[in-house]
Amino acid sequence: MVNELNSVSEVEITYRPKFKASERPQISSSDQAFQLLRRQWNSDKIELVEEFKIVLLNRQNRVLGVADISTGGVSATVVDPKIIFATALKANASALILAHNHPSGSLKASYADIAQTEKLKKGALLLEMTIWDHIILTNDGFLSFADEGLL
Repeated sequence: MVNELNSVSEVEITYRPKFKASERPQISSSDQAFQLLRRQWNSDKIELVEEFKIVLLNRQNRVLGVADISTGGVSATVVDPKIIFATALKANASALILAHNHPSGSLKASYADIAQTEKLKKGALLLEMTIWDHIILTNDGFLSFADEGLL
């Protein structure tokens, strides 16, 4: 008979940065965040399906990386807080910038967008992380929750 307590998987957490801290871009405005995110977005999909990404930042707001969180349909994507915070913790991030696109081209935050941001803000607070912004992207521009006073 096998002892069930000996039948568990080992969990290992690693993060392998590809650049020195001094070489990473530093974000100090919503426009800089948008420019970084725009380069990370597949231009063939921005008007096709909704995607959600996060920018992971260290204490000096230097970019640790950009992570794809989810891809959905034409009008929504599922955003699982566990995936966001597991990714942030794995990278040892101190702050996050949330981002998603609106395939419709609308630069207006929906009620669902605002509610999701509030939920994630509360989770970040428990983990001593900061959410600096939530950017909505389209081919024509962006909306910054921080700039609009929605954060």
